[in-house]
Amino acid sequence: MQLDIIQAQGFEIRTYVGSVNESYISLTDIAKYRSEEPNDVIRNWMRNGDVIEFLGLWEKLNNPNFNPVEFDGFRKASGRNSFTMSPQKWIRKTNAIGMTTKAGRYNSGTAHSDIAFEFASWISPEFKLYIIKDYQRLKIEEQKKISLSWNLQREISKINYRIHTDAIKANIIVPDLTPEQISWVYASEADLLNVALFGKTAREWKQANPDKEGNIRNYATIEQLLALSNMESYNAIMIERGLPQADRLLELRRFAIQQLGSIKLKHLP
Repeated sequence: MQLDIIQAQGFEIRTYVGSVNESYISLTDIAKYRSEEPNDVIRNWMRNGDVIEFLGLWEKLNNPNFNPVEFDGFRKASGRNSFTMSPQKWIRKTNAIGMTTKAGRYNSGTAHSDIAFEFASWISPEFKLYIIKDYQRLKIEEQKKISLSWNLQREISKINYRIHTDAIKANIIVPDLTPEQISWVYASEADLLNVALFGKTAREWKQANPDKEGNIRNYATIEQLLALSNMESYNAIMIERGLPQADRLLELRRFAIQQLGSIKLKHLP
């Protein structure tokens, strides 16, 4: 997970970006605003019936494996003097995903930003506003970095595209081809890369997405653009070596899987 720090009224609050780009914020750090025993603060918050209702609703909306039977028992018991609750118990009994926990005295847990902001409201509405303000700053910075990186990879891909087309022109295009046939050759090689990386041709993608503007590559992730850039260079080398297109497709598919696998992301269909 990627770690960032929210600054709110002199308190540092850890926030993590998970694998699906969801933000999780440390409840422990937020609770320290009220007490030096943050675990007790979190447990007291979770004893409240409205809180249990909120947590249960969040899980129902986001978690297909949520245990509604255990939740119903907690909902009915919440608010009683004998009722106790902790993040660990909530996760263990209901299969909740909105909270996570780590070992350690002051690591009671983190929670999805939706839940963390609800907790911060209970701690202090004023403190919550400071948290949200700096959280928004982090998100703006994050989007700027993503945009810059995406555009950079797009430009690199354009450069390698020229290398790719030059190899096609020098090794596949023959003098007696018509302009229409030449255009088909270029499109065929472009689709070779599309199939290897995205699992479909440009036409197949367009048929499946009639309402989207542009082409399949306009919707590629940064990781896919990086892989595509490397694939164009690799395909150019294989073209110069005279490998048949069918063999190159198999090799490019293997190469695409290796490229994306090396950065531990899965964008292949």
